[in-house]
Amino acid sequence: DRGDDADWEATDMAFTLCEMRASNGCVIDGDTIMVGRRRIRLTGFDAPELAGACAAEKRLAVEARDAVLMWLNAAPFMLNGGADPPFDQYGRELRAARRDDAYLSDVMIDAVLAKGTGWGFEDESWCD
Repeated sequence: DRGDDADWEATDMAFTLCEMRASNGCVIDGDTIMVGRRRIRLTGFDAPELAGACAAEKRLAVEARDAVLMWLNAAPFMLNGGADPPFDQYGRELRAARRDDAYLSDVMIDAVLAKGTGWGFEDESWCD
């Protein structure tokens, strides 16, 4: 769900990698970020896991994480969900990200750094 315009909030902060612990906004992996103490699962795509099942998945996961970091830092963007976003089973906020009419999910899928299955669905392996 991409949400209606009323549910979008502007976000303008510098992001780093969470492992660096150097900013209020950070990237955990190719589809999860933190803003302050809030963990946010970016929706509309599924990125490979850093602790992947094979070397190819792990390499692609680093590329996906770095691409999300670059996209977030390129210019201000919007997150949907308003003040009361849905949450996943792990307690993460579920939010889509966009800049103007360009959705981060589309950017990641088009770059072949993610799959369009979205969260919660099994898909073919990254190790094929």
